[in-house]
Amino acid sequence: MISVKENRAKRQLLWIGIGAIGMFFAGLTSAFIVRRAEGNWLNFALPDWFLYSTITIVISSFFLFAANRLIKQNKQSSIFVVLTFLLSIVFVYFQVKGWQDLTSQGVYLTGEGSNVAGSFLYVLTLSHLVHLVGGIVALIFAIYFSIKDLYKKDNMLGFKLISTYWHFLGALWIYLYFFLKYNQEGSISVVFNNILSQKNYFCNIIFTV
Repeated sequence: MISVKENRAKRQLLWIGIGAIGMFFAGLTSAFIVRRAEGNWLNFALPDWFLYSTITIVISSFFLFAANRLIKQNKQSSIFVVLTFLLSIVFVYFQVKGWQDLTSQGVYLTGEGSNVAGSFLYVLTLSHLVHLVGGIVALIFAIYFSIKDLYKKDNMLGFKLISTYWHFLGALWIYLYFFLKYNQEGSISVVFNNILSQKNYFCNIIFTV
């Protein structure tokens, strides 16, 4: 009975944390909208690297779903957990490339020549990355436990907590990507046309895997 209470407490703590993170980003995006309406706002194209990040983190979630299915069958799942971890590193790489692309456009976080539009974008994406680092650390533990074959159908709470947090981070990034894309380029059709224009990248990722 004690273990059941402990498991429930762990789940509750996770969801409280997720709720707090969600409120934090809701506050940031609300401030973004209010500040944008005041004017003196720089419009610029969002680098395609952020789209690549979006595709990458979505695929990583599918790998965790695959791992979850194997664990429920008491089968070895480490390959999919490792692939998720590797894609998390790719995600970070794409973020860095996106920031480099922004600076080449003259979009800076602070300093001379910076604009509040760019500052908001950096704050939002950097804040997400900070939370993502926690997920990456958790994935390292998940790799260890999965390689040791410690996750079983009746002992997978730790994996569920890690995967839930990772899926949340993925959903949060998708929200941020579309939010930023829409607010910088002004139309949903532009957003989807840009995604469709990158379909070759998505297909290459799928077939490579």
